[in-house]
Amino acid sequence: MEISRSQCPIATSLETIGDRWTLVLVRDLLAGKRKYSDFLDSPERITTSTLADRLNRMEQAGLVRKRAYQERPKRFEYTLTEKGEALLPTLQEICRWANHYMPETWKPPDWFMTRKPA
Repeated sequence: MEISRSQCPIATSLETIGDRWTLVLVRDLLAGKRKYSDFLDSPERITTSTLADRLNRMEQAGLVRKRAYQERPKRFEYTLTEKGEALLPTLQEICRWANHYMPETWKPPDWFMTRKPA
C-alpha cells in the first residue's frame, strides 16, 4: 500500500475506503456474500472490471482475504478480515445518518443494525 499524502486520519481512511464501491462491498460481505457472482447480483450493479479492481485493492489494504474454492476454472471467495469487520460500526452510523437526513433511503435490517463486529 502506498504511503498516505496526509497524516489526517480522515484523509488517510478515505484513501482506503472512500471510493464509490468499497463500503458497499463491505456491506455485502457482512450480509454473507462471498463469491464474485454474489457481488454482481447487488442492486447497485457494479461492473465486472470495477469489482475485480475493488476486491484487489481491498485485499491489498488488508480488508478482505481471498481463498480459492475451485481450481478449474479457478474461482475465489472473499471474507472480511478483522480490519474489514471493524468497519461495521461506521457503516451502521452512516445508515443512521442517511435515514435521518435522507428519509427516502431504505431502513437496514435489524440484524445489520444490531450486529456487533466479530
